[in-house]
Amino acid sequence: MSKALTKTDYHFPGQKSVYHGKVRDVYNINDEKLVMVATDRISAFDVVLPEGIPYKGQMLNQIAAKFLDATADICPNWKLATPDPMVTVGVLCKGFPVEMIVRGYLCGSAWRAYKSGVREICGVSLPEGMRENEKFPHPIITPTTKAEMGLHDEDISKEEILAKGLATPEEYEILEKYTLALFERGTEIAAERGLILVDTKYEFGKHNGEIYLMDEIHTPDSSRYFYSEGYQERFENGEPQRQLSKEFVREWLMENGFQGKEGQKVPEMTPEIVKSISDRYIELYEHLTGETFVKGDTDSLNGRIEKNVTDYLK
Repeated sequence: MSKALTKTDYHFPGQKSVYHGKVRDVYNINDEKLVMVATDRISAFDVVLPEGIPYKGQMLNQIAAKFLDATADICPNWKLATPDPMVTVGVLCKGFPVEMIVRGYLCGSAWRAYKSGVREICGVSLPEGMRENEKFPHPIITPTTKAEMGLHDEDISKEEILAKGLATPEEYEILEKYTLALFERGTEIAAERGLILVDTKYEFGKHNGEIYLMDEIHTPDSSRYFYSEGYQERFENGEPQRQLSKEFVREWLMENGFQGKEGQKVPEMTPEIVKSISDRYIELYEHLTGETFVKGDTDSLNGRIEKNVTDYLK
């Protein structure tokens, strides 16, 4: 069992509060900085699974840090440092209560809606006659609300965001501009790795009156990737695409009768299953970054994190 599954309360210098998310723990330092610990917890269908996945937190943290650095010329982002393989420290931002989801292809929940006859998602009109996994003429933005723990995010249109005062027209224009520019950069980087960035989400907040990119970006947990090789052929034959995302975990759960619905039980996660998921994440990491994954020392994981972050904050 992964040692980073149980919720650990660290005690960092200047710590004011801690928020335990589904898979990350976020510490407020003096109302100035955030310490985000990417744990090995894994969630699917809005449920935290009973076993952690070794090295998952480290992989996602390192992928996100790499992409934040690779997009820092597009817009300011919250990252200050990664003092530990599983930790990012950044500036504290007041987040917009929406997630900017951008889609380059018709798949996932958008395809399910389209197949049922829906032709408008989040106020965006969709062309007639599209097929599953088909590329949109231009990437589309389909925002969602940011739900409280245990609740589902809900689709929301630009018009509703403005009407509810969740962002001003000027702010929304910037969010839209940054979202499309980040997606374009992510698409270029993915293409170099033989991948297609299908869809992803970005979160933004304000710091000193300026809009910042927050949270993780372009990780397999927040994004969907297809392999470029064979995409066209599979699309033309109506075959499923080879994906690089967390989808394989959801598929394993569904095959074993679990979709997060009431009364359903999470299937047993044997050591073999846990190792196979960890191995897949390592494969994702190496394909996405082009680098060999170096496993962090996990003998005294909590002590390591506490020391590294404390040394940085001092």
